[in-house]
Parts: sequence; C-alpha cells; structure tokens
Amino acid sequence: MTLLHDVRYRALFYQCLVVALVAVLGWSMFTTASQNLAKQDIATGFGYLSRQAGFVISEAAIDYQPSDTVARALLVGIANTVKVSLLSALFGTFIGLLVGIGRMSRNPLLQRLMLVYVELLRNVPLLLYLLFWYALVINVLPPVRAALEIAPHVYLSNSGLAVPAVSAADGFALPLTAIVIGLMAAVLVHRIALHRRLAHGQPNYGGTIAFAVAVAPLLLVWLVYGVNLSWDNPQPGRFRLSGGLQIRPEFVALLFGLALNVSANVAEIVRAGIQAIGKGQWEASMALGLSRGRTMRLVVLPQALRIMIPPLTNIYLTVFKNSSLAIAIGYPDLVMVSNTIMNQTGQAMETIAVFMAVYLGLSIVISLLMNWSNARIALRER
Repeated sequence: MTLLHDVRYRALFYQCLVVALVAVLGWSMFTTASQNLAKQDIATGFGYLSRQAGFVISEAAIDYQPSDTVARALLVGIANTVKVSLLSALFGTFIGLLVGIGRMSRNPLLQRLMLVYVELLRNVPLLLYLLFWYALVINVLPPVRAALEIAPHVYLSNSGLAVPAVSAADGFALPLTAIVIGLMAAVLVHRIALHRRLAHGQPNYGGTIAFAVAVAPLLLVWLVYGVNLSWDNPQPGRFRLSGGLQIRPEFVALLFGLALNVSANVAEIVRAGIQAIGKGQWEASMALGLSRGRTMRLVVLPQALRIMIPPLTNIYLTVFKNSSLAIAIGYPDLVMVSNTIMNQTGQAMETIAVFMAVYLGLSIVISLLMNWSNARIALRER
C-alpha cells in the first residue's frame, strides 16, 4: 500500500488498470461476436489468409498474381498505400516549403498568388480534388490509339503515362543492398568527419570521402558480379500500350490530389515557423553580410524547423489516413483490396481488424520517427 502513496507508481497502476479493463472488454466483445457468428454458420478466424486470392489487382507495388494468397493480396494493398502516401508526403513537403517561403516574399504579386493557392487547396474537400484530377486525366487526355509522345518512347494518354523501364537480368536485390550499405556507411563517415572538423577547426574533405564510400559498394558489385541492364520501351498499340513502366491514371490523380493538399498545409506551417523567428536573427545576419536568401537558408529555416516538426507530424499522419479515399477513384490501396476480400470471403470482422491494425501500426511508426527527429534537433538545456 505504501507504493500507492507515490504519485508515479499510482499513475502507473491506474494506467495498467485501464489497459487491463479495455483488454477484457475487447476480448468479451470478440468472443460474443464469434459465438453469434458460429450460431449462424459464418466462418471466423484468420485461416482465410492462406487461401488463394483469385482476383486481379490492377496496380501492384510488389509482385502479385491472382493465384497468390489472400495475405499476399493484403500485402500488396499495404505496399500501394505506403507508396502513394510516402511520395505524396515528399512532393507535398517540397512544394509546401517553396510556397511557404513565397508567402513571405516581398513581391506582392507572388505573395498573393501563394495565398490564393493555399486557400483554394485548404478550403475544398480533398475528395472533390481527387475526382477532379481523375476526371481531368480521363476526359481531357487522348485515347491510347492517339497517345501523345511527349518524349522519345514516353507516351501520355487517358490510360496513364508509359515510360521506358530498366530491367536487370539477375534482379535488383544485390545492387539495392549495395546502395543501402553505401548510404549507411557514407552517413557514418560524414558524421565522424563533421565531428573532427568541429573539434579541430580544419577542413577534412568529409563530403568527398562520404561520396566515395557511398559509391564504392555499388562499384564493387558491378566489377565482381556485373550488372546487366536492359531498356524496356513502351510500344503503342490499338487498344493499349505494352511494355515499359505503366503509371495508371488512378495513381496520378491520387498522387496529385494528396501532394497538393499536403503542400497547402505545409506552406502554412512553414510560414508560421518563419514568422516565429525573431526579427533580430534577420538583422544580425544582415549585419554579418549575409544575403536574404542565405539568411533564410542558413539561419532562419534551421531554427524554424524546431517549431515546424510537431505540426508536420499531424500532416503526415493525415496524408497517410487520407490515402483511404483512393477507393473513390479505383486505386487499389489497402481499403479497396480489403473490400474485395470481404466480398469474396464474407469475413468482414477479421479483415476490418487487419487493416485497422495496419493503419494503427503505421501511424505509430510515423509518430515515433517524427518524435525522434524532433528530439534530435530540440535545444538542450545546459
């Protein structure tokens, strides 16, 4: 009982008690639902994941055939969701950074144009923009038989974008492994070189050495094993384009919609972060002879980043969850694949539980990564 008088232990005890109650309640609901389903001769459990999927997925980020298992089909949906969410977050952050800086421009025309951009994208529902971009691709671009060749072997039509693809005879596993090892080693070398440069105050060509270390594993793989690359060019046909890399209109519309929506929100976060930095930082930089652009890049933005990361976490979580709107335009993300599985197997409860767990798990991973980044750049009291 003495421990209960300690505030820390008492708080921990209450938290554990709440978790236990929630677990008991969840287990009770699960067993009740299972018993009711069994009375109606409805199959339960996760055994269906090992069955043959038997349906086609129009776009797969990983290899997939209809003869694969249901679990493999779910994995394809997860990979598609992660792919479009990650690309949307990257492109949206880059565009939003430029727009946010443009909002602080001294040019009144540029400033107002960026304001209109932000307001248009923030105040219209994302679903309407997804439908707009999809309708634009389908109705404005020409059909396959009249596809536009916008560059050599690059075709644009209402069936999407077809570009040349690179293929390797032995696959890309070994080169990709070499690239990852090289990048990790380069980061380590660069950090060591930076630490020594700050300690001794003398240049040590850390960037050049890091670049050499990054390239060395891939060069070694090429010299020892050889990398046989070949180009697969798209070939126009009467009804479809064959060969090359096919980027479907559903993916393009979803990527555009999510990336532009992210960019508008990121732009406001960037603007707020810049405005939060004191005017004295600008004046001190100008007194040292730095131009306005160098002051923004070297002084203001690094300090504003500490303010921007917490709200950016919410933006990245939102874009990941908003990717579920892909079902409205037919992009095979996790939700759409799960709906197909539910219609085929009739096991809705288990399938919904799976993709809820996936969304929860990936959201927690995003939060942990952003919190780690925030902790790394946070000011530390001495």
